[in-house]
Amino acid sequence: MPPEALVKLALQALDETYTPYSHFPVGAALQTASGEIFKGINIENVSFGLTNCAERTAIFSAVAAGHRQFNGLVIAGRTHEPIAPCGACRQVMVEFFAPDMPIWLINDTAQAVQTTIADLMPGAFNTLE
Repeated sequence: MPPEALVKLALQALDETYTPYSHFPVGAALQTASGEIFKGINIENVSFGLTNCAERTAIFSAVAAGHRQFNGLVIAGRTHEPIAPCGACRQVMVEFFAPDMPIWLINDTAQAVQTTIADLMPGAFNTLE
C-alpha cells in the first residue's frame, strides 16, 4: 500500500489542476529521501506541447529545491483503473529515480497498483548508468 500522506496529497491535487482544455486532472505526490513531500498537478496550455504533467511538476519542484534522491511517488487520476504515466514522464523518472523506487498508480478511489520505473521503462535510455 502507498503511504497515506502521499495518497491524500495526490488525491487533493486533482482539485487543483489547471486543465481547461482536456478536463483530465492528474495529481502527484513525491517523497524525497529526507521525507519532504512535493505535490504535482498537470498544468495545461492552449499549445498542448507546453503542457506539464503532474509527475514532472512534482519532480521538477523537488529537483529545483535541491533534492536528488527519492523514496516514492503516487500518481492519481480520475480514471476507472489506476492511471499510468505518459512516456515523457517515464523518461524523466528514469533520470531521477532509482530503478526499484516504488511508484504507486491510483485512481480517484485510491485503488492502487505498485510498480517501479524499471518495470515501466524496460531498456530505458540512460547515459548515467
